[in-house]
Amino acid sequence: MGKARIVAIVGQAAVRITQESGTDADEAATALAVRYLLQVLADAAPGNTVEVRVPPLGAVQCIEGPNHSRGTPPNVVEMDAETWLALATGALAWADAVGAGRVSASGTRADLADVLPLEWNARQ
Repeated sequence: MGKARIVAIVGQAAVRITQESGTDADEAATALAVRYLLQVLADAAPGNTVEVRVPPLGAVQCIEGPNHSRGTPPNVVEMDAETWLALATGALAWADAVGAGRVSASGTRADLADVLPLEWNARQ
């Protein structure tokens, strides 16, 4: 049995709350928004080549390419919740986040510039 999916209207509301109030204002909304946008990423770029982590709130595997099945994936992207939300919604560009050291990306495919920002608000 897979993880329960976050319903779009609920996830979108959580993202809006974090946009209006910031990630420190409502921890539950931040956690939900992070997980929802990770879900949207996995839907938009299915695959197992890159693992995107937002500790301790969530992680997904995405991007088509060689599969990995054991141990640490060869392509890992990790960041905090504030950075993930900004990248996913378009408030922060990938190159700017990497340049500022807000993203840890290792591996030859650990570049999310082609899939960010996400179309999170149009999902039904």
